[in-house]
Amino acid sequence: MEIFQFDRGERIVERYGSRGLRATRVAAGTGQVGVTCLAVAPGGVIGTHPATGPQLFLVIAGQGWAAGPDGERVPVNAGWGVRWDAGEIHTSGTEAGFIALAVEGGPLDLFEPESPEPS
Repeated sequence: MEIFQFDRGERIVERYGSRGLRATRVAAGTGQVGVTCLAVAPGGVIGTHPATGPQLFLVIAGQGWAAGPDGERVPVNAGWGVRWDAGEIHTSGTEAGFIALAVEGGPLDLFEPESPEPS
């Protein structure tokens, strides 16, 4: 077992007009999958850019919005995620601040929701 902190905010990112964004590379496997922790400060934006590969954007704390190629901002809160295909133009931001995990690599297919088991 190895215990580690993944919200270290190691790298300030300003590419594509991003602001208030700190990224920490968390892990990568021998295949094509990598995990990055993204901490976006209140009022911050991850600038509009194409996905380098299939990507899951999983909000684990806070709230904000995400937009695809049409630019329509859709609210996302902790416990919700977004999937973008390779090359898909996207952006996200927040008024309150959020932390998200970006899982990149592929292909990334979503599972269908399961019915909760009775208690």
